[in-house]
Amino acid sequence: MRRGLKMTLVTVTGAALTLAASACGGQEADTGGGDKDTMKVGLAFDIGGRGDQSFNDSAAAGLDRAKKELGVETEEISAKPDESDADKESRLRLMANQGHNPIIGVGFAYTAAVNKVAKDFPDTKFLVIDADGCKVEGPNVAAACFAEAEGSYLVGAAAALKSESGKIGFIGGVNVPLIQRFQAGYEAGAKKVKPDIEILPAKYLTQPPNFNGFQDTSLGNEAAKGQLDQGADVIYHAAGAAGIGVIKTVGAAKKWVIGVDSDQYNQPAVAGVKEQILTSMVKNVDVAVFDFVQSVNTDKFEAGSKTYDLESNGISYATSGGHVDDIKPKLEELRAQIISGEIKVPEKP
Repeated sequence: MRRGLKMTLVTVTGAALTLAASACGGQEADTGGGDKDTMKVGLAFDIGGRGDQSFNDSAAAGLDRAKKELGVETEEISAKPDESDADKESRLRLMANQGHNPIIGVGFAYTAAVNKVAKDFPDTKFLVIDADGCKVEGPNVAAACFAEAEGSYLVGAAAALKSESGKIGFIGGVNVPLIQRFQAGYEAGAKKVKPDIEILPAKYLTQPPNFNGFQDTSLGNEAAKGQLDQGADVIYHAAGAAGIGVIKTVGAAKKWVIGVDSDQYNQPAVAGVKEQILTSMVKNVDVAVFDFVQSVNTDKFEAGSKTYDLESNGISYATSGGHVDDIKPKLEELRAQIISGEIKVPEKP
């Protein structure tokens, strides 16, 4: 079943579904149909898509690993801001009708669409990354959830320990329960190691149903300037692609910034300021994507929810750059206390 892998990129705009073949990794797009026995994996990105250098790129890394190690074919579909559930349903149905199995929806916004579409395709396996409330429906649907608050607790502790001004900030992309968990953990971790730390009021770039706060870098730039002006010398963002604006602005000011989802120290878009990235709260979305594809490939799929946390190494903090080396013993102590249950991490601010 091993063969050269090709990728078709599909862009969905409104109700129109336009297929556009593109090359992947320098190879030409496949137009020959391919081996019928080769598993075809469909993945629908959240806003920002491949190239956001954060959440979506972590999912893409898992897909790329599946292509390399499992010999599957893939198709990716991009989302657009402020789209409806009907748009999401359309792209999921498109992939299912084309014979893609399994299918992955990246982001909590796909929860309702996947639950609905999965009922009409009972033989197709579906995964929702960050499912809303970590709940999905049906014997052919799985959810991969992450203990974001746990990882955020550790980077919050790092922020407080490294702050010289005694003021730190948090910038969220969109004010939804998922991102509030990042805020809650961050603030709790900071207060744990430095009770007198001043945490500026959290700044959310947009309010639902406007999800542009996960994409618009200018919004991240503006929010970062505001918190820097208030004296923050460490700022943590949970804003997806919009967070690139936060990183560049804080980095240019020679203050510490904390990345999210991926190890953003290694992302090309912020190479010029990477030495100002203190750490990143890493969600190993790539692991969840690969695990799911592999489970279907080996007939070991299990429906329902699975949580990736500190104990399972589904959540971690980055050490690239060596900027937290001096405080790593303290962070590891806190990590052990969270895993043992000695520390209860809040999920609401």
